[in-house]
Amino acid sequence: MIDNNLEFQDIIKDLINNDKVQEMKKFRQHCDTSCYDHCYTASRCSYKICKKLGWDYKSAARAAMLHDLFLYDWREKSDRKGFHAFTHPTTAKENASKLFQLSEKEKNIIETHMWPLTVQFPKYKEGLLLTFIDKYCAITESGKYVKKNLKSNAYFKYAYLLLGFIILSLNKWGKVVIVSIIRSSMF
Repeated sequence: MIDNNLEFQDIIKDLINNDKVQEMKKFRQHCDTSCYDHCYTASRCSYKICKKLGWDYKSAARAAMLHDLFLYDWREKSDRKGFHAFTHPTTAKENASKLFQLSEKEKNIIETHMWPLTVQFPKYKEGLLLTFIDKYCAITESGKYVKKNLKSNAYFKYAYLLLGFIILSLNKWGKVVIVSIIRSSMF
């Protein structure tokens, strides 16, 4: 998954070589994607889009690489206060601030990446962009996981047919929907 763009690699080199950042590989974020891989993908996307738009691609890439630096399994019960989706941006910002010299922009990008769940709106366009990239990556990662399991599990492989028959029986548009499902699910 290493990006061959030398400028991008140079921007995040000190981050990805850090032992605590490497620990992100131990924690799953979405389905079977690690926090590290999720953040790396979000960082690469942020870099590319911001560079193309003439925005601050360095801050965007660095903040995106650190945006989920919470270092715990959010699926397990613990003594953490609050719901993970609402609290992990602050935890990530605090963890990243202990390890790296962050600009105010980078801190804000990390802390607001879960907007609108975090009430504070991003101050910077790069931060707003990360909110969308983060959701896009989460959906993509989850979709890959579902597709992989549909292909490998006989019980789920034909679940779309059952869903289609249910839709068919519910309304007159069911035929259009079932044909769409079958076409999009062909492997």
